[in-house]
Amino acid sequence: MDDAAEYQKLRRGMEEAQGSREGHPQSNDGISTVVYSSEGDDQLTINCDVEVESKSSFQREQWGKGVEFLFSCIALSVGLGNVWRFPFIALENGGGAFLIPYVIVLLLIGRPVYYLEVIIGQFSSRGCIKAFDMVPIMKGIAYGQVYSTALATTYYACIMALTIRYLVASFSEVLPWTYCLVEWGSSCVATGASAANDTSIVQGVSSAELFFTQTVLREPETLDDSGLGTPSWDLVLCLLATWVIIGTVLSKGIRSSGKASYFLALFPYVIMFVLLIRAVTLPGAWQGIVYFLKPQWSELLNPHVWYAAITQMFFSLAICFGTLVMYASFNDFNKNVHKDVIIITTIDSLTSILAGCIIFGILGNLAHETNTTDISQVVKGGAGLAFISYPEAIAKFKYLPQLFAVLFFFMLLVLGIGSNIGMASAVVNVVKDRFTHLPHWLLAVGASVIGFLCGLVYMTPGGQFVLNLVDFYGCTFIALVLAIAELLAVGWIYGVKRICSDIEFMLNVKTSFYWRICWAIVAPGLMFLVLVYMLFSYEPLTYRGVQYPPAYYMAGWIIWGLGVLQLPFWALVTIFQQPGKTFGSKLRMAMQPTANWGPLQTQKLEAYILHRKREADFKRPRGGYLFDNIFG
Repeated sequence: MDDAAEYQKLRRGMEEAQGSREGHPQSNDGISTVVYSSEGDDQLTINCDVEVESKSSFQREQWGKGVEFLFSCIALSVGLGNVWRFPFIALENGGGAFLIPYVIVLLLIGRPVYYLEVIIGQFSSRGCIKAFDMVPIMKGIAYGQVYSTALATTYYACIMALTIRYLVASFSEVLPWTYCLVEWGSSCVATGASAANDTSIVQGVSSAELFFTQTVLREPETLDDSGLGTPSWDLVLCLLATWVIIGTVLSKGIRSSGKASYFLALFPYVIMFVLLIRAVTLPGAWQGIVYFLKPQWSELLNPHVWYAAITQMFFSLAICFGTLVMYASFNDFNKNVHKDVIIITTIDSLTSILAGCIIFGILGNLAHETNTTDISQVVKGGAGLAFISYPEAIAKFKYLPQLFAVLFFFMLLVLGIGSNIGMASAVVNVVKDRFTHLPHWLLAVGASVIGFLCGLVYMTPGGQFVLNLVDFYGCTFIALVLAIAELLAVGWIYGVKRICSDIEFMLNVKTSFYWRICWAIVAPGLMFLVLVYMLFSYEPLTYRGVQYPPAYYMAGWIIWGLGVLQLPFWALVTIFQQPGKTFGSKLRMAMQPTANWGPLQTQKLEAYILHRKREADFKRPRGGYLFDNIFG
């Protein structure tokens, strides 16, 4: 975009002064006034038509300490996706074959997009909706992301409800998943019993898996005859407890959740290292870990593995869901977040690998117990992996298995709370930014009540079918489409060149070519290729190899459409809201930042306007637009 034209919009009504000028900003009742002087001339006072917040106006909350942002992001990113989604995705995609694409995707997509969203949030001090004042025509991206985040929040709470159910069961004198019930049949293999010396057992199903599917979920084989069923009262109570916890933390505001992040981010690692030590000492565990870590080079040419790596990256790092922009908006304007981004993304990926080693160590032992050589066939996939394989490890603790069960499921609950608070906060703050007069506690309570009511569908016997459907159509599929649109909007409409200029103004650092090329070409290009592959290789979604009834597929596409169609809908609304007389002029104005785009604080916004003026005066385009946007 032409810098001079953009500057004229930003400084609407400003007259150009002649000669060499030096600016000095002043403030008057929230309206930016800039005084210019030129050598030998009188001062020229210019009133800018830019609405900014005065010191007496509402100030956005900030973290109590800078480190709270770091721990909150760790608590947000390191969650259930690392514990149950990452090992399952790796299991589906050849174990070690998945790790190499995952690391490559981290470096080329995950980390650059994470840094970009943090920069946008911190620079603008706005939530994800208002942050798109930078590219108003594309603000439908933010609405779609908030919609997707709200859907993810509902089923994350479902996983937490299951966690509470297991936490309560862990106080039993004998852990209920360690023994077989008569109604489960003769194929059941008790979790604590070794089948190594029992030649009569050729293959079986672990009692932990049967406890999860038959007792906790009461899951049907298909939805054709029985439908979803009615919610289980015990799971409904667990879901209620989940939303009471989330609502309580949300109602305290960002400072309270920041203090809670110390515990939410650090405590889970204590239990994970204990479980790792136990897992590697089990018979057959190393075969499972080798299966997880050993690369299968032929799988690197499989596009589905790359697709899985990219979609897992979205969930693992929580990028392109609006949550990072929201968290970063509470940062100090000049906070150097570069190191934080490196630390968070590294810890998140290492945690996923750590969880994978624990899971695959347990799966190796489970294969050993049930005389199965194919580790990938040991358990059924889905969210139940965390409620089948991890309890296997706990059952094999020689001393105090109940204690470790309580600690483990409490750890899962903590992980879920950390992630869910971030997602729910993003939704709540969007509403709060729009309706500033509403008290925060009321928004938190309202979001919790709605989340509980929506979550009842997951508490039915067919709830895991619904979870799988919402996960794919409402989160994975939407996130990929909107992420591509976001990178094109920020990288090419707003411009990589201007993003780098904003970073220099905010942090006083130059942006390297690594970030520039990833933002402009590599990240959107790879995601577009994966999207094309996904569309061409699309097959009807299944759960445990079972297809859904046609009505469910229709519901899935409706869920997807409601998210993606936010983009064209809000684009048209924004275009027709512009004051131009022709469609072309309206379109051009809709693609430029709004008049008050920039830092939220008055003095910094005035300084930013001068910074943009100097950029327009002294920096000339280098080569064509494509070259200048990336390297200018």
